[in-house]
Amino acid sequence: MSSRKSELETLRADLKARLSRYEAHQHREAGALDKDFEEQATQTQNDEVVDSLESETRSELAQIEHALARMDAGLGDQCESCGAEIDPRRLQVLPYTTVCVDCAED
Repeated sequence: MSSRKSELETLRADLKARLSRYEAHQHREAGALDKDFEEQATQTQNDEVVDSLESETRSELAQIEHALARMDAGLGDQCESCGAEIDPRRLQVLPYTTVCVDCAED
């Protein structure tokens, strides 16, 4: 297995674990809102931050799943827009990218 694929699978596992923690937070598995109004306000603000983090995590996870699917199809190093080979240095920095630098800039 390629080191890039291994890295993506590790990232996927980490993101899934993170999503699990966010979902636990959102379902108040640690307990209901505090009875103190100020504490409730803080908890509500925390909920908004967690919502945002959860959304970003889901987006990154989708990109990783897409990149892994392309790798399984033998297209992992090929730009899905123009078909050119993606620079290996770009893949090192963004292992889940599916487009070359030129297409990313467009």
